[in-house]
Amino acid sequence: MIGRRGGSRNGRGARSVDKQTEISTSGDAANNALILAFGRLQGAANRLEYILGRALEVECGISHLMFEVLLILGRAGEPGLSMRAVAQEQVLTTGGATRLVDRMEAAGLVERVEDPGDRRGRLVRLTPLGEETTVAASRVHVENIRRYFLAPLPVEDRERFAEDLRILSHTARDTLPRLP
Repeated sequence: MIGRRGGSRNGRGARSVDKQTEISTSGDAANNALILAFGRLQGAANRLEYILGRALEVECGISHLMFEVLLILGRAGEPGLSMRAVAQEQVLTTGGATRLVDRMEAAGLVERVEDPGDRRGRLVRLTPLGEETTVAASRVHVENIRRYFLAPLPVEDRERFAEDLRILSHTARDTLPRLP
């Protein structure tokens, strides 16, 4: 990580991402410390998404997106969540969330039930199979997170890194407009 033990791992100095530099050529752009840092974050996220998502598919029979919805519903508990709330949590359109929940319902992972607060509304909640799948997939996922996400990082940087990611995630979430 940049700036942690007095310097960056690439030997370029700890403040290279904080330094304002002019970009006047494509080479300047390609070597800009901020652009490189963000590209590495994106690349790591994409590769980890693939590795961890593939493990969930192979070992548990669900996609990573389905797993995320299972976790959202697990956090919500009873009586469940509206499709709109599921869509907002996953940054999906309501149509995309509906198609995903349709597939999950066909697999027996979730069910749609009446909204006790709105007779016209429907909520999505976990089925017993969804609960069981969430637990099994979480065990697989945690082990893979330890292996591919934590193990490569120095022990002394792990807590701070997790906190930095939380800050970035919440800031980005709060910047996005809420879905209508």
